Amino acid sequence: MLGRIALRGLYFDDGIAGVAYWVLPAARGTGVASRALTALTTWALDEIGFHRLELDHSTHNMASCRVATKCGYLLEGTKRNAAVHDDGRHDMHLHACIRSV
Repeated sequence: MLGRIALRGLYFDDGIAGVAYWVLPAARGTGVASRALTALTTWALDEIGFHRLELDHSTHNMASCRVATKCGYLLEGTKRNAAVHDDGRHDMHLHACIRSV
């Protein structure tokens, strides 16, 4: 096992879903997150028919920011104090990818 990727918060009527992923420390920096996110994104937009996929990550997690951007998820803004992690509240970057029409 290298990590996990999933769709969550599926809103079929609106065509919107969230994306969440993590990678085990031993597999970080190998491109596994980018490959998984690209595959999931293509499947969710082209095969399932979602219109918009949203992804958020802590503003402290620059590796996740790079993965999202590399895979075509544009940074849309910062959600202040939007998540609680083990070390307290975190601001979260919101990225999104839209299906080409």
